[in-house]
Order: sequence, then C-alpha cells, then structure tokens
Amino acid sequence: MAMSWVLTVVLLICSGIAHRLAASRLNAVVGTPVSLPVPLSQFPFELANWTGRDIPVSATVLKVAGNDDYFLRSYTNTATGQRANVYVGYSARPRTMRGHRPAICYPNAGWVWDSTALRTVLLNSGRQITSLVHRFHRPAPRTAETVVLNFYILNGRVTADEGGFSGLGWRTPNIDGDPARYVSQVQISSVMESSVLAATRDLADSILRFFPETTSPHAPTRTKAPRSAGTH
Repeated sequence: MAMSWVLTVVLLICSGIAHRLAASRLNAVVGTPVSLPVPLSQFPFELANWTGRDIPVSATVLKVAGNDDYFLRSYTNTATGQRANVYVGYSARPRTMRGHRPAICYPNAGWVWDSTALRTVLLNSGRQITSLVHRFHRPAPRTAETVVLNFYILNGRVTADEGGFSGLGWRTPNIDGDPARYVSQVQISSVMESSVLAATRDLADSILRFFPETTSPHAPTRTKAPRSAGTH
C-alpha cells in the first residue's frame, strides 16, 4: 500500500514536471517571432512619387500589438504634396491580431469615431481591394481629424473583415512557425481622404507583394462574409 502511494506521488510529480516543460517550450515558441522571407523594413522608402521616413513606435505599443514584423512610415508625394501615414503589421499567429482595428484602437487613444464605410479601391495594377474607411476627430482643446483606411491580408487574400480569422482554427499557436499562415493589417491614414486613396492606389500593390500569395496547407480556409460597416 505504501509503495503504491509513493508511485502515485512520483507519477504526479513527473506529470507536473512534464507539463511545465511542455508549457515552457510552447511559450518559447510562441514568443519567437516568425520571419518573412523579406523583412518589412526592406519596403521601399521611395516608390512612385512617394518618399517615406520611419515613425518611431514605443516598446509598449509594440508589445500590445504583438506583431512578428511591421513598419510605420510617413509618406509624402513629391509631385502633389499629399501626405499619408502607412502602417503594416504582420503576424504568423493570427489570434494576436484580434481586436486591433481602428474602431477600437483610435477611441482608446482619445479619438472620437464619426463614421465607417465600406470602400472598394482600384489599384494602379488594375486590382480591386475592399477596405473600410473610418473617420475620427479629436475634441477640444486638441482638435484634429483623420481618415483611416484599413484592410487585412489573410494568407494572400485581401479582406476588410476581422471575422475572416476569428474562428477556432485561427487560435492555434502555429508551433511550426509557418510564415504562410498569417494575417497582416494595413492602415493608411491622413487628414484628407483623397490623400489616403492616392497612397493606397500607389503603394498597396507593392505591400501585397511582400506577403506569401499561396494559402498555407496548415491554415484554416473558412471565411465569413464582411459584416456591415456599423459593426466595426
């Protein structure tokens, strides 16, 4: 009887150790960024008539975003004088991208939501992409307005809807570190909608080419139809 009790205790201890080792390995894997074939830092600073410069991002914001790679730049069109900020974030663990949409992030940063509309943009290549265009303003005394165009690249497919990667299949940790099982978020913002649309037309084709186009064999394929604009 005593020996049986001792064996039970030993098994429980061994089971606990094995669980901690497995959890430690999983945390290490999940905490290791998945690299793109070409890092986003290599995205051109000069493209068409646009010239860009990096915008610093705080460590706190990067930790909250949880991206494997990103860039944030301010681009100026040297021919028209138009300006737009371009943010691209890549995550090979799509669950970390949940909730990172303008309708949540901007109000949390002090902006007031005004409107959201579904918008189809014709790129220079002739490709059409569907996006959501959000409008926000800052109340007095720091009055300001901004227009934010947002879309996602989900395993090579463009979608305006976060619901496309909200299913249970997207919540697995991607232990293999497969770079082709991913979601990327693209946000292009400016004071003027015309500047946002111009930057999207000129830059989005090059942004799309940075990401794997073929669907990963390990990735879920279920998608949802875009929700109405009022739900974003």
